[in-house]
Amino acid sequence: MPPARSGWRMLARALPRAVGLGLTVLAALAIERTLRHVSFDSVGAAYAQIPDEALALALLLTVVSFAAIAVYDLLAVEAVAPGRIPRVTALVTGAGGYAVSNTLGFPLLTQGAFRMRAYAAHAGGLADVGRVLGASWFALLMSLVTMTALALVCGPEHFHGLGGTTPLHATLAGTAVLGLVAGLLVWLGATPRVVRVRSFSLRLPTSRSALLQIAAGIVDITAAAATLYVLLPADALPGFPAFLLAYIAATLVGIASHAPGGLGAFEATLLASLGLGARADVLGALLAYRVIYTLLPFGAALLGLGAVELHRRRAAIARSLRFLEPMVPAASAAVALSGGIMLLASGATRDLASRIAVLAEVVPTPFVEASHFASCLVGVALLVIARGLYRRLVRAWNAALMLLVLGAGFSLGKGLDWEEATLLGALALCLAMVRGSFYRCPKANPFAVSRVWLRRAGLGPMLAAAGILTTASAGLGFLAFRHGASADALWWQISWDGSGPGLARVSFAFVVGLAAIGFDSAVNHRGRRRAAEPTIPAEIADIVGASTNASAAMALLGDKEFLTSAEGVGFVMYARAGRSLVALGDPVGPTRLQADLAWAFRELADRAAARPVFYGVGPDNLALFLDMGLSALKLGEVARVPLADFSLKGPARHDLRYGQRRAEKEGLTFEIVPREKVRLTMYELRQVSNAWLAHKQGGEKRFSMGAFDPAYLARFDIAVMKKEGRIVAFANLLRGADRNEIAIDLIRYAPDASKVIMDALFANLLLAAKAEGYRWFNLGAAPLSGLVDRRLASRWNRFGTFLYRRGADLYSFDGLRSFKQKFDPVWTPYYLICPGGLQTPKTLLDVTTLVNGSPLGLIRR
Repeated sequence: MPPARSGWRMLARALPRAVGLGLTVLAALAIERTLRHVSFDSVGAAYAQIPDEALALALLLTVVSFAAIAVYDLLAVEAVAPGRIPRVTALVTGAGGYAVSNTLGFPLLTQGAFRMRAYAAHAGGLADVGRVLGASWFALLMSLVTMTALALVCGPEHFHGLGGTTPLHATLAGTAVLGLVAGLLVWLGATPRVVRVRSFSLRLPTSRSALLQIAAGIVDITAAAATLYVLLPADALPGFPAFLLAYIAATLVGIASHAPGGLGAFEATLLASLGLGARADVLGALLAYRVIYTLLPFGAALLGLGAVELHRRRAAIARSLRFLEPMVPAASAAVALSGGIMLLASGATRDLASRIAVLAEVVPTPFVEASHFASCLVGVALLVIARGLYRRLVRAWNAALMLLVLGAGFSLGKGLDWEEATLLGALALCLAMVRGSFYRCPKANPFAVSRVWLRRAGLGPMLAAAGILTTASAGLGFLAFRHGASADALWWQISWDGSGPGLARVSFAFVVGLAAIGFDSAVNHRGRRRAAEPTIPAEIADIVGASTNASAAMALLGDKEFLTSAEGVGFVMYARAGRSLVALGDPVGPTRLQADLAWAFRELADRAAARPVFYGVGPDNLALFLDMGLSALKLGEVARVPLADFSLKGPARHDLRYGQRRAEKEGLTFEIVPREKVRLTMYELRQVSNAWLAHKQGGEKRFSMGAFDPAYLARFDIAVMKKEGRIVAFANLLRGADRNEIAIDLIRYAPDASKVIMDALFANLLLAAKAEGYRWFNLGAAPLSGLVDRRLASRWNRFGTFLYRRGADLYSFDGLRSFKQKFDPVWTPYYLICPGGLQTPKTLLDVTTLVNGSPLGLIRR
């Protein structure tokens, strides 16, 4: 018993394959016999003679057919896996699956594999995919049966395949089949039924869903048959119902043959059913049908599948191609330049007279004039935008993509220049594919015209280059058209019959573009508004209070922005200067967060299209900054006095002892005013500060040191020297947590105070700090101190050493170090971290301007 059952099972499996193979062999023999009487050249000639209108109509009907096919899967998905598969996915997969099976054959296998790939992430597995495929095929078969019945009812006149069957018999047969279909719809009912075959279950559609599927199938099969119908020669066509019946029969035979696309079986059945025989024009129509209805959808399905796969693997592909990412900005800038040059050169030299004549029958003359002129303006704009693409600006990417698309449209509008429009479209597609490489969003408008825009953003040379290219294209145009009939025409004298004035449009467009930019700058120019001072968040003050580094108090100046850690226990304080984001010192907070904060600041500057700068950092994080690809310039040294062993005893402290004693003899007293009482002394402090500034003939520094600001000073204790009860010198005290470090920021004294006022003030400050239990006293920096002056040293070191030795007239570098050396401090280098190469001098200019108020602020003594 089991062997017999196994034999039947093998026969059931082999029989469809044998039938398919037999049909394929018979079809091949029939086609071979037909082609004996027709040459391939005659078929090719007939194919070429098919009217364009018929081809266009066939293409439109193909779109309608596949749109209806897409509904099969949509309804099947709603029945089998409601809510789990997106509708758009179902529509696209349905159309794509049939497009693939129509070409490759073996529809159950190819469609199943296609759907498995598309639905794997949404459906419940192979079983659900099988149910969707079964429901889709149920809809197709129901549609084929219904359409066959309708074709029989509508009358198969002149249909040779029915032999002697009368129209009455055909109508009765069709009506009977339609009755069975109606009965099936009634049986399905409003509640979904489930059919089970062993372990496999199929959820049947409701009557409503089945009716919709049949309606979609009617549209599909009718449009598919009409696609071939409009391509066949008129004298070979029977009535459409008879043709439809033959088409359905040929489709079923093609499916049964399992040949790729039913190739051969479909054609042989159709030719035999219609009795067309060996006609070259019929075979040419069948060839066109295969191209339009089979190959084009198959190609579209493959492209769509490839696009989906690329999208799914975009992260892995991006990782594997990451080494190419640095080339994207330069390549994108080249794309914009290429598009701009193409539009300018085309506007000056391209002869589109014949195409303009065709366009003239459809659109008015001003439309073409405006398109030609606008394409030249787009070309100029692309040349300017290229710089922004090179800098990875997202606004430049948006503008370039829009301009390329507009340029393609204007190319068509100025004279059906489809070659140029296609190339511009391809450039736009290339640019769209690299969207992720453009992420920088500077706060300032990178395309706003000003002296800074021209001088520092580097766009002055770009405009100059654009002018040179425009002049070159115009010159090329004059050479090309100097002997033309329109050589003396002006740009506004454009006519349909002349192409010479195009070069004048190029030149005039460039002039108009520059004039518009200049006019906007002159009329709408507004002075640079001073940015509102950033507020100091409450958590910043808490972090400063917890920091052992006294210089963290610079965050309380009120002139900085902050980048805080996710935990809210660390920050980077920074300010904007030119095209630089300048961070002051190392990140403030726990050591474990400093690397993450530094990298976050580096990324922030990158997104803002700014240079990342760390000003005044110590040596601890140098390796981190070098890993960022930045350079380190030694700015000098910071003096820190260890207080544990500090005293005024010994010969090394002679000057300090002398200064302290002389100050006492002169009636000077030292006092620390607690911050709760600082506001009561603010008037006296201001008088001392104003006198000091007037004596120095300079202005307030900023960013790296405090200015006289009552709100700022009221945050700290103030050390003062008094004479006869009047304050003659003061310094605010910056205190680190855990009594690790104490420092001073703002130090001012009256010009008429004692000559030993500074020695006395510092001596008393250090003794007071030691008494309070602090470990270090930070005396501040000595600029350009400790730089190396050797022949093989860096240029920066040699220049800094020269300035340190020879720049006494500008700033007393050596005197400042000598004063701090009295306290026998520990000298620690501090650095400026910035991009290297040509970016370094620009960074120095930005930092000097930020700290001193102007590039020449350093020379103020």
